[in-house]
Amino acid sequence: MDGLICDKHKNAVKTRIFNSNLFHHCCFQLTERSLYAIVSCFLLFLLAYNSSTVFYVQVPVPANYSPEISTLSSENVAGKSRKLVSLSSSAKLSSSVVYAVKEETPLVKPNTQFTISRKNPNLVGFTYDSVDYGPKRRRKKKSLVKVVPSGVKINVFSMRMKEFFGSKLSNSSCKFRFFMTWISSIESFGEREQFVLESLFKAHPNGCLVIMSTSMDSPKGMQVLNPFLEKGLRVTAISPDYVYLFKNTIAQAWIDSLMKGNIDTGEVSLGQNLSNLLRLGLLYKFGGIYLDTDVIVLKSFGKLRNVIGAQTIDVETRNWSRLNNAVMIFDKRHPLLYKFIEEFALTFDGNKWGHNGPYLVSRVVSRVGGRDGYNFTVLPPMAFYPVDWNRIGSLFLGPKNETHSKWLPLKLKQIQSESLAVHLWNKQSRELEVEEGSIIQHILSDCCVFCNSHSSKLSICLVYSQLKNDQIIASIILYIPLKRMNIMDGKRR
Repeated sequence: MDGLICDKHKNAVKTRIFNSNLFHHCCFQLTERSLYAIVSCFLLFLLAYNSSTVFYVQVPVPANYSPEISTLSSENVAGKSRKLVSLSSSAKLSSSVVYAVKEETPLVKPNTQFTISRKNPNLVGFTYDSVDYGPKRRRKKKSLVKVVPSGVKINVFSMRMKEFFGSKLSNSSCKFRFFMTWISSIESFGEREQFVLESLFKAHPNGCLVIMSTSMDSPKGMQVLNPFLEKGLRVTAISPDYVYLFKNTIAQAWIDSLMKGNIDTGEVSLGQNLSNLLRLGLLYKFGGIYLDTDVIVLKSFGKLRNVIGAQTIDVETRNWSRLNNAVMIFDKRHPLLYKFIEEFALTFDGNKWGHNGPYLVSRVVSRVGGRDGYNFTVLPPMAFYPVDWNRIGSLFLGPKNETHSKWLPLKLKQIQSESLAVHLWNKQSRELEVEEGSIIQHILSDCCVFCNSHSSKLSICLVYSQLKNDQIIASIILYIPLKRMNIMDGKRR
């Protein structure tokens, strides 16, 4: 009996020991699994954190200003404040209130993104001088614009500009700063363009002209300008530096996107659109006067300040209906210029002719009109555009009949008294010939600098007026300066 009780006691002790071991074993397993779970969660947390830092994207937050995007659906913008200033009061243009602009210091949005909707081969190359790009990665498509990298040329551009405007050659001061752009080949810079330069210096003998052009900034280009230099006139050609000109403006991001091929340049010539942008950058950076190379200067611009011209007016209201950017006169860093540059970068469209040029300045001026601040003046069409593009041919025609013979001197007198310049609308007039007795012929004789050299080259002009019975009847009209007649033809005969 005692042995039986002893055996039962031993079995009970073994059972308790077994249960205790089993309990400790289970607790150990549970603790080990929990530890593994905690470690796993910690590792997953570290992995998620590292991933977030690797793939972190910084979203640009706009500064405390709101770009004014045009909401107009048509280029023919309409505005309430479109009054003009008569040239009769041009002596006080600096104090004339037409449109007032009040703006804070322009801020920059360097992270502005532009997308490309389609690829177009209608491109021209230009120099990009500030950033030295390395090999591009993970990009199969090629850059749309040729890049000529150099981190030093930006200083060269700045030095050349300062040296030219600051030099005192021939004891002459640079009273007026003129700018032109030339995006074509050196061979295209012909007699018409050279005469435009003559008219500029005839009205501003103490002016300085910089032609922004890669083709003209060459030994051959300087040969074209050499006759002006020999006469002591201040003119030069310098290749543009877009990075220097548009640094700290919103156009800097647009230029970067263009260089990377992320801008749809459209059907309109990229060179033409770059010229529209370039003229804005030149005036914003340096201040002065911009002229197209088909604008004949008639009088001094000495009394003009912060001026842009109207191309057309509304017949009923007599307010301007469209402005043009072929002639612009502005102070350095004028806020309206920054608005123009901003509008170009934010609303660029390479498929609409004029969208980035005349229509652009019209849109912006229409929106900022009436704001408080300093003044800029809108001059009437007679100031720079006495004849619109679709009527420019009338200035090249000689007298046709009695009515036309009476109209010509009246129109010429009006231009001579009311106009400061004449835009020739090159695209429409390049193939036109200057006829004897035309308004353009009178303007040529009044605005030339090398008049003696031109007048010495005379020729008999034969006009074959009739072909009858296989016989050509020729009539000798008169002696005329042949080279002067060819200047506006766009041809070399």
